[in-house]
Amino acid sequence: MADVPLLTALHGGADRADAVTVDGRSCSYGDLLGAAGAVARRVAGAEAFAVRATASLETVAAVVGGLLAGVPVVPLAPDAGPAESEHILRDSGAEVVPVDFAERADFPVSAVPPPGHANASHGRTYRGAALVLYTSGTTGPPKGVLISRAAIAADLDALAQAWQWTAEDTLVHGLPLFHVHGLVLGVLGALRTGSRLVHTGRPTPQAYAAAGGSLYFGVPTVWHRVARDEAAARALAGARLLVSGSAPLPAPVFRDLRALTGQAPVERYGMTETLITVSARAGGARTPGAVGTALPGIATRIADAVDGVGELQVKGPTLFDGYLGRPEATAASYTADGWFRTGDIAAIGADGTHRIVGRASTDLIKSGGYRIGAGEVENALLDHPAVREAAVVGAPHPDLGQEVVAYVVADGVSAAELTDFVASRLSVHKRPRTVRFLAELPRNAMGKPQKRLLPPA
Repeated sequence: MADVPLLTALHGGADRADAVTVDGRSCSYGDLLGAAGAVARRVAGAEAFAVRATASLETVAAVVGGLLAGVPVVPLAPDAGPAESEHILRDSGAEVVPVDFAERADFPVSAVPPPGHANASHGRTYRGAALVLYTSGTTGPPKGVLISRAAIAADLDALAQAWQWTAEDTLVHGLPLFHVHGLVLGVLGALRTGSRLVHTGRPTPQAYAAAGGSLYFGVPTVWHRVARDEAAARALAGARLLVSGSAPLPAPVFRDLRALTGQAPVERYGMTETLITVSARAGGARTPGAVGTALPGIATRIADAVDGVGELQVKGPTLFDGYLGRPEATAASYTADGWFRTGDIAAIGADGTHRIVGRASTDLIKSGGYRIGAGEVENALLDHPAVREAAVVGAPHPDLGQEVVAYVVADGVSAAELTDFVASRLSVHKRPRTVRFLAELPRNAMGKPQKRLLPPA
């Protein structure tokens, strides 16, 4: 069957009534396959279809149904505004398919469409994609990223090895089901490894504490809230692994989690276009600010390095098959010798450990001849007890080229005190020259600060 190599456990694993739980509703693998079969019958033969990716069993059935039918699935954020939704539907040519989880049908799995499968009426080439995940659109309209079954399988198997993830685990998370983290890792990963899945609906500290999992996924915002709720954090002490991703985990949150739960969180790195390529290991070292080493099959390198810092470029079987309908953008994302340009600035230590400085466009600040990583300054600011949130950018400066500007959410502290605090911990040239106080930082659905939405310095 076409999807057996991907959803191994769903077809052959040990079943139970609560194999998958989403927002308080549970189902067995048999129930899920029946509901997915009904979706597959409805979409069979389509070029692609879209689903409003709510935290629900319906979303899980829709994605599995697409895999059964060999039809690419386009997950839509449930809170996407009309303009964003219209762009994605128009760009992908997909229509939203409603799902009734109570429907059941068997579906004879047909051959997956071969690479190069195209939409004749629109000239789109899906290349046999399993998923079309849209980027956040920070540098223009969101682009459709073509993710293959082979890339998903390679990534999940590499992560299962790195995290010692097995059918004995109970995976808990409450992440959105329209991104790599929540959908590919957090749903398909469970259906491949056979681990029980508990999606909490919303990723609250109380929900995480009550779930009784062995393996937890979260983004820094989630872990920050867990660390602030001491009772919830201590309830996770029995977990085997806490995994953080989608944005850098602030060092103070790392240290608080380690103190309250008895274990250091595992950090990992990836992008929509690459899936997860670098991670700390379940049995390896875990240090604040480090995202571990390259996964099996992945090669990484630093390009145009200055003092060991430069753009991270990657190769491997987890990479995407291109941007939907954008061959020029696809070609531009690779170097002449075939490496994917991540656009992230990083350093790789002698032991292969990767540290991500940030995005080249926003997080690498060139000031007075120095290269300053925004993340390092952000972590220094977050070490101050009055600071709850921090985002650092470079702003044009007539003499320095760029100056360090900090946006902070804090109480009872002055800009001068924060500047001096950073200068006492880092090199003086890394101190913020301007500090702006905000009520909160603008963030996206994954909790990532949206620096392009910060007010002018």
